[in-house]
Amino acid sequence: MTASDPVLKQRVAILGSTGSIGVNTLDVIAMHPERFEVFGLSAATQVESMLQQCVRFKPVFAVMASEAHGRVLEQKCRDLHLATRVLWGAQAITALACDERVDAVMAAIVGAAGLASCLAAARAGKRLLLANKEALVVGGDYFMQAVGQGRAKLLPIDSEHSAIFQSLPADAATWPAQIDKIILTASGGPFRQRDPLTLRDVTPQQACAHPNWVMGRKISVDSASMMNKALEVIEARFLFDVRPEQIEVVIHPQSVIHSMVQYRDNSVVAQLGTADMKVPIAYGLSWPDRMTSGAAALDFRAMGAMTFEALDSNGHGQRFPGLKLAWDVLRGPSGSTAVLNAANEVAVAAFLDGQVRFDQIHAVNTETLASVVPAQVGSLEDLLALDAQSREAAQRVVRRFGAP
Repeated sequence: MTASDPVLKQRVAILGSTGSIGVNTLDVIAMHPERFEVFGLSAATQVESMLQQCVRFKPVFAVMASEAHGRVLEQKCRDLHLATRVLWGAQAITALACDERVDAVMAAIVGAAGLASCLAAARAGKRLLLANKEALVVGGDYFMQAVGQGRAKLLPIDSEHSAIFQSLPADAATWPAQIDKIILTASGGPFRQRDPLTLRDVTPQQACAHPNWVMGRKISVDSASMMNKALEVIEARFLFDVRPEQIEVVIHPQSVIHSMVQYRDNSVVAQLGTADMKVPIAYGLSWPDRMTSGAAALDFRAMGAMTFEALDSNGHGQRFPGLKLAWDVLRGPSGSTAVLNAANEVAVAAFLDGQVRFDQIHAVNTETLASVVPAQVGSLEDLLALDAQSREAAQRVVRRFGAP
């Protein structure tokens, strides 16, 4: 290709386009119309938001999770004479993820519902921008095998894992010989200084009030309990092929350093930035280059002190007991990470619905882990069966806690 040749646009499919990651991805893409084309969008239930996205970006396909929502969107697109073809259902979402015309897939569907489409994109060799934790937490080695088989390029979008990726050498083959440990930073959430004995009184509104980030309700609760960091420890284990004991978590309330890599020579490389998901999204879209993201730059002159706290200090062990489960399940039988993820999804939903207390989320998780023995995972069906079994076990625990 010469300097006079036209630049081919990267065709992007955004799975979960009406969520915060999807919306931010579209904002970044809109800044670079010469580089990107929105090929397809998917959403669960937000018909009006999806319609607005179709009007603005004119995707070839728009996919809703259910037929009911899909038919409503289809009629609205027809009324506006939009050329976008509307589809619905899990199979349509998976087909979009592996469509041969798609170059990059932003995987931002929350929960285990996004697993099938992530696997499809991986096997199809896409540039896979992974914002769905469950692909790695539930899929684990099985998902990474799909990435290898399809020769997909896996680019983490979580701010912490993107920071680690940006702090590592370009040649992944050199990582094992150079990395001493990975250091994940955690804000500590809204309850970092709260008396652990009062956590039983936490309301959903309080748990969703994150001091640094604007996120969905489920991930906000995970941040308040530090279960999000437990899931990120599991992700890091599979993403960067390190041993569990090579992963450390440190509380950094200012959320300026997003994560770090400590090398064999004890030097530390860190990625810093404002608390804005547009930065990892832009990096994932443009890698190995960089482009403007729309995020504000750090102003070091106005920035206060950066502080750090160990997890075994200031009562954090009592405050965030769920974090230790990450290392427990990584050392447990294969599939244990999937059990933990399913239990936590059920527990958080029950808390948001008023069925269990905030401090009982951890109890639901531990009791589910104790009651479910994972079978060998060899297929997507095995993973989904394990997920369903774990959810049923967690629901039984929830019902017991919620009983008068």
